[in-house]
Amino acid sequence: MKRESSFIKLANGLTHQPRKRFGQNFLHDQNAIEKIIDAISPCKEHHIVEIGPGYGALTNPLFKSGAKLDCVEIDQDLAKFIGDKFGNSKNFQVFQEDILKFDLTLLSKKEQTLRIVGNLPYNISTPVIFHLLKNHRLIADMIFMLQLEVIQRMSSTVGDKNYGRLSLMAQYYCEVEHLFNVPSSSFTPKPKVVSAIVRLKPHQKLPVKAKDPSCLQNVIRTAFNQRRKTLKNSLKTVVSNSILERLPIDTNLRPENLSLNDYVIISDAISG
Repeated sequence: MKRESSFIKLANGLTHQPRKRFGQNFLHDQNAIEKIIDAISPCKEHHIVEIGPGYGALTNPLFKSGAKLDCVEIDQDLAKFIGDKFGNSKNFQVFQEDILKFDLTLLSKKEQTLRIVGNLPYNISTPVIFHLLKNHRLIADMIFMLQLEVIQRMSSTVGDKNYGRLSLMAQYYCEVEHLFNVPSSSFTPKPKVVSAIVRLKPHQKLPVKAKDPSCLQNVIRTAFNQRRKTLKNSLKTVVSNSILERLPIDTNLRPENLSLNDYVIISDAISG
């Protein structure tokens, strides 16, 4: 049986082999591409940041929309390819950088001006989302290709088996909407997981506001690091039982049984 080649032929005639360390799975299905672009609905008034453009499956229609387009690509070969292909336009820039170290304020300091899109590397998708949420005020919305399991975790509610740190922090900052799934046959190489598209839209006004979001995140992280334990046991390293017992929360519950509002109450009691 003939083995399928994993090499991608680029428009400049060169070939590129997907690099596992960057989690590269390139989208090639035109129907899926059109569906994603319809979901983004780009226009010339938008300022779009594409993470991991790869060989330009989404970049090309985004560029043609007339939007201001900035691409962040860690792969040196692909950054050069994308830069050579689109770099003559004043509305286009490519940054050969790691998105986990990239400073969004270099692109804009105005609130809700950036639209972030991309086929995120599945091996770092959660850290990327947490990194972007640090600058949630700059972001109008985010539309990402992710592993379906990650989207299910982001959209999970109290009591669900997938409910956890990612659910709580994503929903603290954003509305989470699972748009549609994308089959593995749409990629080269084919991922071994189901993929899907999600829209994250930062709240214009937070539904519940913590005094110290970093404290909130620490409380949630600590609680879910020992999710099988009751709250009074899982949080004993960050808050005393005497403080917990004064709060309107059942300390015998497990972490997955507390709402975002409950965690904000605990966080605010700690931060004072």
